[in-house]
Order: sequence, then structure tokens, then C-alpha cells
Amino acid sequence: MKIALLSRNKHLYSSRRLIEAAEERGHEIHVLDALRCYMNIASHKPTMHYKGDKLQDFEAIIPRIGASITFYGTSVLRQFEMMGVYPLNESVAISRSRDKLRSMQLLSRKGVGMPVTGFANKPDDVKDLIKMVGGAPLVIKLLRGTQGIGVVLAETQKAAESVIEGFMGVKADILVQEYIREAGGADIRCFVIGGKVVAAMKRQAIPGEFRSNLHRGGTSSLVRITPEERSTAVRAAKIMGLNVAGVDLLRSNHGPVVMEVNSSPGLRGIEEATGKDIAGLIVGFIEKNHKMGRTGTKGRG
Repeated sequence: MKIALLSRNKHLYSSRRLIEAAEERGHEIHVLDALRCYMNIASHKPTMHYKGDKLQDFEAIIPRIGASITFYGTSVLRQFEMMGVYPLNESVAISRSRDKLRSMQLLSRKGVGMPVTGFANKPDDVKDLIKMVGGAPLVIKLLRGTQGIGVVLAETQKAAESVIEGFMGVKADILVQEYIREAGGADIRCFVIGGKVVAAMKRQAIPGEFRSNLHRGGTSSLVRITPEERSTAVRAAKIMGLNVAGVDLLRSNHGPVVMEVNSSPGLRGIEEATGKDIAGLIVGFIEKNHKMGRTGTKGRG
């Protein structure tokens, strides 16, 4: 099988592992920088070009699109879909999961557990917004933040008002969420492939930090999840339309709550914590499910 890997850096752990897994199984894999791809949007035969060459004969594509290039990266992926190339995750699903507000609304509509979340536009509404999510302490998140950047814990009413008004003052879009104190600075990353949780790890924040992201010094360890946590992770990935997803859960007093559904989850932490060949499972999923033109995006935008 000829596979394209959309990645800006082939030396990153996740990219290297996917390349290794594909080659071990006898596949031909090519790493493409999404920003170097350019397209001919023709009505009958759309094409993709890369560094002066026309790309063709790819059977499947693995998108590893960074948050900072979501718009152009998903446009490139959509072009491949129009060409009939099978995507591991579809462009529509990636765009849906990257929009924090939209994803929370979709999860809410389907009754998936999540923290009480507020969204507003005007500083006049700040006091009521804070009251709506249960008061301080609370968490304030930039809609476009990643890896824990742009996430603030406001421990008092005054601090919450100041931070929210500050973000609104620079026209930044934010979410305000209840703080799940009982989680103790830990979350659960469930790795979902094809509607099944294939691995799970606990991420623990360093002392004095409430964000458990590994990029912020958090540690990972193997964890046994409950049937309810497993079901919640699978449902969240399905609602986003993602074949492969990292679903981040918090353990609250009223059950698991979804913090985020990641469409390009990193492989290092989960492979090191669990000892599982996640990259191999991803390539195996493509082997079983790929088919030219097999994408819900094709023909409906």
C-alpha cells in the first residue's frame, strides 16, 4: 500500500513510529509537509502537487496536522479525499474536534459527561458567567490553546473576573469551566482506534501545577479504566467522527467528564506508559479499512 503521512517533521517520535510501523508491514510511506502541498481544484480531476511534482497513486493518508495549521492542513487533506484517498481521520472530523466550543456543544447534545462550561462575549456578563459554572475556583481556556497553553486556574472570584476581563479586552475567545478539584491534577488519556479503547494512561501534573500535559512536565503511568470511562471515550470519539483519537477524561464525583478529544494524539507517552505498539495498531486499522473513495467527506464538503 502507498501511504502519505502529513507531518511537518518526520523526526518527531510519532512520525518516526508511524513510518517504522508502515515499513515493517511492507508498505511504502511518504512524509509530506502540508504547507508545501498545493492543489489544483479542478471540477473533474482534482490534483495535488508537492515541491514541483504531481502526487498520485496514494491509497491512504495519515494526517498529523498541528493546531497552528489546522485550516490549511485540513484543506490539503480534503483535497486528497476528493481524489479518493482514504483518510485515517477525515478533514471534517478534525476541524470539528479542533473547535473547542463546537466539540463541547456536540458532546453536550449527545449527553456525554463534561465539566459545566460557559461562553460569553461581553465583560458585562462576567459575574453571571462565573456564577453559572459554580463560582471560583474555575478554569479559563483560550479556544485556540494547545498543550496546556492558554489555560488558567483562577482560584478566587476577583482573580477570575480579572483574567476573564483581560482575555475579553484583547478580543480572545475563551471558555470558562468548573474546576474538578477531586481529579487532583490528574487526567486519563484514552487512546481510541476504530471504536475501541486500545490503551489508557494516567497523566499526573507536577506539584504546584494543575495541568497534567506531558509537555508541561507531567508524568504518565499505566491505568485501569472503568467500563463507564471506556464507554465515554468511545462515544466522544464517535461523536467527533474520528477513527483515531486521544480522549482526555477527568475523574469527577459524578463520573468521568470529557476535557478534550484530540485528533492527532501523540504516541510517545501512551506507548511508553503501556508498552503497546500503538503505531502498529494504527497501520493495522488502515490495512483493514482502507478503500479508494471511502470517505464521508467526498461529494458533500
